[in-house]
Amino acid sequence: MPDLRLGRLPKVGVVRMTIILPEPLKEELDQYAAEHSRLYEPVDTAALVPHMLEAFLRSDRGWRSRKAKGGRARQPGVPPASKKALSGAEGDGSA
Repeated sequence: MPDLRLGRLPKVGVVRMTIILPEPLKEELDQYAAEHSRLYEPVDTAALVPHMLEAFLRSDRGWRSRKAKGGRARQPGVPPASKKALSGAEGDGSA
């Protein structure tokens, strides 16, 4: 019996979020959910996604080290900037 990286799912509170996925990724997630259901207990794909994202964040060394230093994560689509540039741009009304 192969072990999956994502084990049994804990019971947690939820926040609703809509995610748009490419079709091949959705199909692969569905296959993963089917295997997870076979090994553990029935679960639909949507229930796995938050746990997969959490596992990804926990395993990302770059994110963990940045978070441990108290740094802010860079927002997608926003180029990296120095701390001085960030503090000067906040709240000044410029775009």
